[in-house]
Amino acid sequence: MELSNYESRIVKIGNIVVGGNNPICIQSMTSTNTMDLDATVAQSIRMIDAGCKLVRITAPGIRDAQHLQLIKDELKNKGYANPIIADIHYQPKAAEIAAGIVEKVRINPGNYTDRKRGKPGFTEEEYQQEIEKIRERILPLINICKEHGTALRIGSNHGSLSERILYRFGDTPKGMVESAMEFVRICNELEFHNIVLSMKASNVKVMVQANRLLVKQMIIEGFNYPIHLGVTEAGDAEDGRIKSAAGIGPLLMDGIGDTIRVSLTEDPEFEIPVAKEIVRSSGYRVPDSEIKGPSTSLRDLANTDYFDKTKRETNIIDLMGGGQVPVVVLSSTKTDINSSQLKDDFLPDYIFDQNKDSITLFNNQNKTQVKQEFLEISSSDDLKKAFNNNILVFNLTNIKNLQELKEWFAHLSANKIQNPVIIKKTYHNSNFDKLLIESAIDFSYFLIDEMVDGIWIEAPELSQVKLAELSFGILQATRSRITKTEYIACPSCGRTLFKIQDTLQEIKKRTSHLKGLKIGVMGCCVNGPGEMADADYGYVGAGKGKISLYKGKQLIKTGIKQEMAVEALVNLIKDNNDWK
Repeated sequence: MELSNYESRIVKIGNIVVGGNNPICIQSMTSTNTMDLDATVAQSIRMIDAGCKLVRITAPGIRDAQHLQLIKDELKNKGYANPIIADIHYQPKAAEIAAGIVEKVRINPGNYTDRKRGKPGFTEEEYQQEIEKIRERILPLINICKEHGTALRIGSNHGSLSERILYRFGDTPKGMVESAMEFVRICNELEFHNIVLSMKASNVKVMVQANRLLVKQMIIEGFNYPIHLGVTEAGDAEDGRIKSAAGIGPLLMDGIGDTIRVSLTEDPEFEIPVAKEIVRSSGYRVPDSEIKGPSTSLRDLANTDYFDKTKRETNIIDLMGGGQVPVVVLSSTKTDINSSQLKDDFLPDYIFDQNKDSITLFNNQNKTQVKQEFLEISSSDDLKKAFNNNILVFNLTNIKNLQELKEWFAHLSANKIQNPVIIKKTYHNSNFDKLLIESAIDFSYFLIDEMVDGIWIEAPELSQVKLAELSFGILQATRSRITKTEYIACPSCGRTLFKIQDTLQEIKKRTSHLKGLKIGVMGCCVNGPGEMADADYGYVGAGKGKISLYKGKQLIKTGIKQEMAVEALVNLIKDNNDWK
């Protein structure tokens, strides 16, 4: 199945159209209390002024949904006509009210399925009966959407699947896809096509795989609805930006995606520049006003087969191949990188000495000369020179499209060449923020599909310390190599009743040494237990000034006073022998 077989249909959302060949549409979500009119309007305006096209606002209850009319009117009075999206959780009635007011409503399939009842399984008849219940429950909303021209976003979240879906498919990308497709089929039967779909997860690999499977399933069933992309609960700072780019960028390069949202644990207006840079770096359906010269992306529009990827098997050569974690290679005119500025886990595995044209291996801060044959591949003819002891370096710097690279990998597979492959690219960019996004997209595309054995980022204008941290950050984001604590933190919204940004920094300060541990920091119980599905520990808002703590998916303690909750989290980690 190829990209050329799929093009999303056009869907109208107020005065904006998405899908087809229209530019990628950027959205974000307010973090204010929806009932606070002035604060919500002011934040919406800051988002719009930053470049946000669609403004999403939580409507957890009926009063919040009704209040959206005042927000919409006030924005209009101030000269802002951007479409509003109502974000609905738990209450279908709130969705029905919002659908008569705003331009788009976001629902989760869980809004229309029965809560967990502890059933050990479902017969086929029971399974179909549940689908018929969904049809009956969603029919009023669809009728209202038809009457008012309201769009509907159907979003599946990893970790928030129904008991019935979990029984048949497990907590998997396939389960996420089927959860949404049930609703797609119902909408199609009811001749309602003004819908957008989304598959979101905090795990980048799960998010990418789910979206690819969604496209595959839509092609099979003859659908082509627009897709919204986002890595949910990405966190903050550099890690949040790398993680967002690592998930969204490769999908845009595949030709998947019509709207995007970067979810950072920061004020929402700071998400917009990151989203813009992801779109620009991907080179895919970029607005004309955003094009400032040719894209450096590797993206191509033809012969893209992205569905059936299998991990590439390679021979062991030194630290590479044979299932070892990907290595980090850096270039330097000197081999004495100041390791005192880096943690042990961020020391590069190899330094390429540009003066001597040799490789130096760093191992526990002790420099050891190693003799390895690094064969740089710049064309298909170069592959014919490969011998068993060569480490192949695929240089992306002058490659114009992905198809050429895929042909190289196809040649290796067809000829049973199992040499380790390192991906290399040179960036002439002194702006680290832009380099961070661009390199995360370029390298994550190959890391997610486990095609390569190492990455090599060159940027002569930046320090080796920054490049090492960036390299390991990309490996961490794609879960290719874990070197630090991972934080699954939501961006906050009107449901959050504590200062999540401050709390995240406090938790980071206490736990950043816990290499490999995944900690969820979530604003409320609506998304918390589900969207931090694969976290080892969770810190979740449970009401005003109250916190719940989780170990995995198990609720350990609730009602903890906020001022005592971080210490309680630390003690929980210690009690379970995960404190190092």
